[in-house]
Amino acid sequence: MTGAAELAALIRDAGSAVALTGAGISVPSGIPDFRTPQTGLWANVDPMQVAHISVWRRAPATFWGFYGQRFAILDGKRPNGAHHALAELERGGALDAVVTQNIDGLHAAAGSDPIEVHGSVATASCLACGATFPLHATRERMDADPEGIPRCDCGRPLKPDVVLFGELLPEAEIQRAYELAARADLLLCVGSSLEVWPVAELPQVTLDAGGAVAIVTMGPTPYDHRAAVKLTGDVVAELEAVVAAL
Repeated sequence: MTGAAELAALIRDAGSAVALTGAGISVPSGIPDFRTPQTGLWANVDPMQVAHISVWRRAPATFWGFYGQRFAILDGKRPNGAHHALAELERGGALDAVVTQNIDGLHAAAGSDPIEVHGSVATASCLACGATFPLHATRERMDADPEGIPRCDCGRPLKPDVVLFGELLPEAEIQRAYELAARADLLLCVGSSLEVWPVAELPQVTLDAGGAVAIVTMGPTPYDHRAAVKLTGDVVAELEAVVAAL
């Protein structure tokens, strides 16, 4: 039995299966991950100097100078076959939910209804008056401002609705993720190094509750030795093969 067939059997036999995804699932869509030398988003910058909530507060032009580059990276990107495979599994009832660390919105674009534990760049908000703006409006306001800062109608800088360094994860989303992991017969971890806490604890939550963990990612993770299946090939090819085997 191939690895994809093994994973398909685990999904088929699971009363509850949940997917947990990280940056690696979006790399085939042309979005770099965070830590790959030379190409990762954090390869040439210190995130604490550009993407911390304190930077947004004290130096919004510096913050948005970096985030504007992230918007440019995301511009025109589309879901890939791995996103579509998970959405198909979700629609067919084989997956209860998709929990993602990603902020790129590609799971939603593929048709999933993801639990976004790190937020999403789809909107930006004014912390002063509560107004919210879609991504295209945020970009227009950023381009129109002399300092490159997207501003609310009240004049205050907007903040992307993502979890920045120095901020807590959204309580409702992370609680939901823990609940799903605790009752999952199978936690399918895709494209994640499983090193960023507290999300990195979710596989342990599933294992402690008697469930199984499967991993689809090229690099090593702390849970490789406890995974029921570990697939290390191209994430699109692996997940499309799993769907085909179901």
